[in-house]
Amino acid sequence: MDAHDLEKVPLYAGLSRKEREKIAHWSDTVDLPAGKHLLDEGRLPHEFFVVLEGEVEVTHDGERLATMGPGDFFGEIALIQHVRRTASVVTTSPSRLAVMSPASFVAMRREMPEVTGRIDSAIRERLQR
Repeated sequence: MDAHDLEKVPLYAGLSRKEREKIAHWSDTVDLPAGKHLLDEGRLPHEFFVVLEGEVEVTHDGERLATMGPGDFFGEIALIQHVRRTASVVTTSPSRLAVMSPASFVAMRREMPEVTGRIDSAIRERLQR
């Protein structure tokens, strides 16, 4: 993954090039077709995702909660709260995503408080829905 891929991601806005390079090092990029299941509700967490291109649909108990696109992220709640996945996510178009392992996600949260604050704010908003 290249740090340039992260320049337009709001989660990483305001970070230095060096910080974006570190995040790029911690992440892998995957290109996926429409219809790919990324997260299944009730499963144990394994990754954190940022949508770089394309769209994904988020559902809970079979009901659509949201459509996410470039710049949006998901998978953080289960990783932070050490719980099973709270929703399912499926690509609805060919998509390119940045994927981060739990260990890299923890390192990012530890080393980049600005990003941590944005993630925590998103969690509060999502859990209120």
